Amino acid sequence: MPGFAVIDVETTGLSAAGHRVLELAIVRTDPAGRVLDEWVSRFNPEGPVGATHIHGITAADVARAPRFTHVLEEISDRLAGAAIAGHNVKFDLAFLRSEYARAGWALPHLPAACTLAASWDHLPHLDRRRLPDCCEAAGIRHTGAHSALGDARATAALLAGYLGHGFAQPPTAKLLALPQLAWNVAWPTAPGGVEPFGADAPARVQRWTAAPKPPAIPLVQLLERFRLADALDDGAPDGSLPYLQLLSEVLEDGVLDEEERAALVDLAAIYDLDAQAVAAAHRGFLLALAHLALDDGRVSRAEKAELTATADLLDVPVNVVTAVLDAAEGARLARLSAGLRPLPADWSLGEPLRVGDKVAFTGCDWAVRERLEQRADQLGVRVMSNVSSRTARLVTDGSFEGGKADNAASLGTRLAHPDEFAILLDHLQPVVSKSAVAAPVPRLGAASTASTESSTVVAAEGRTVPSAHVGPSPAAVRAWARINGYEVGDRGRLPAEVTEAYRRAQAGASTH
Repeated sequence: MPGFAVIDVETTGLSAAGHRVLELAIVRTDPAGRVLDEWVSRFNPEGPVGATHIHGITAADVARAPRFTHVLEEISDRLAGAAIAGHNVKFDLAFLRSEYARAGWALPHLPAACTLAASWDHLPHLDRRRLPDCCEAAGIRHTGAHSALGDARATAALLAGYLGHGFAQPPTAKLLALPQLAWNVAWPTAPGGVEPFGADAPARVQRWTAAPKPPAIPLVQLLERFRLADALDDGAPDGSLPYLQLLSEVLEDGVLDEEERAALVDLAAIYDLDAQAVAAAHRGFLLALAHLALDDGRVSRAEKAELTATADLLDVPVNVVTAVLDAAEGARLARLSAGLRPLPADWSLGEPLRVGDKVAFTGCDWAVRERLEQRADQLGVRVMSNVSSRTARLVTDGSFEGGKADNAASLGTRLAHPDEFAILLDHLQPVVSKSAVAAPVPRLGAASTASTESSTVVAAEGRTVPSAHVGPSPAAVRAWARINGYEVGDRGRLPAEVTEAYRRAQAGASTH
């Protein structure tokens, strides 16, 4: 009975058009995924071997190896009659197709199963879907990673799990039907049916250099936590996930050289992504990274610099990074604003402190200052190292003069004793929308009350400050929904009924 031929290739680079297969492993199975036999061979790529630090193959290892064309007929014999399987199988098939074309042979269209794509059904909880990630989640021992035979064996074991009933999701009818479809594929018995690669192919290969990768930069820390599905929420096309998986691996060293950039163009063609789809995939990838960077509450200067550099590498306008960071920061501030209590009726400290306000410290007891700075940061009040016209308060006990104190005096910045600042934090008020419209607000005295609406801004000493309705932010709606028993995800569009229920709840609260 026909079964599967599980394949894995190690290559000199990422571009099937310009790079070569160094090693090919084929693990044949029966229709249930039981292993029948294994085969592996290395090949002389007729040029540099590429990234030895990844695949472990040196020029000396393949100096006396056969060329792919010399083993092509044996490879065809092993593949014929079986459905192909692989982890990100389009990548492996693209390299096989290119090697066949170089030799003047036409590789037929082969029914194929991708264990990466199927992992969404059988292992839906995973953040990353590399072969080691899937094997670990499935309890499969993966030895010899980044060797063709080691990876093919692990992929075969993963495929056997999909074909069996070891996962919650049973095998699909499409997967079970592949071997029979493959059995009916006609294989060529002689060269022909395809134009051999042009004379420029060797030149493209020769331009590949196996330069050592620079040390990893902190961007890799974001990529290690990166969820491919988040890129979909941020606009990446559905079919771009295998491409983005490879892109994330390429970017782990923080560098995208010209050879890698050209390879990505070839990869996009493998996954049928046109220029518009690639641009959307890059933008979704970058936005997901930016949101991930904000998960710890704020984006550091180093993280912002890395995101900006990545935007440049992927030809995404830098202002997209700025926009998403501003939007994400606004969502975070809105989330921190949700549920804050109104000012007490006997409030006497004038204009309150708000989420998103900037403050600075000078003097003060060291332990007290550290405690207040940490609390302010947790609540969404930004602690700055200097005093500017945008500083809401300078926290000082009066023990230190000059520097920040002088700047505060010249700018008219309000001062707050540490004890007073602690009270301001206790009664922190919601963020003010940047789009708010200026409107006069009565001066708040000892007997005045403050509105509970986050759209109303209390003013002190006759100042005119912005006041306008602030529309519900997704973050605020999500926080309210979870408290009130609604099931909502961390990303994606919120159900209209949840948003409407939130609006009604806010409107009802404002009437009490």
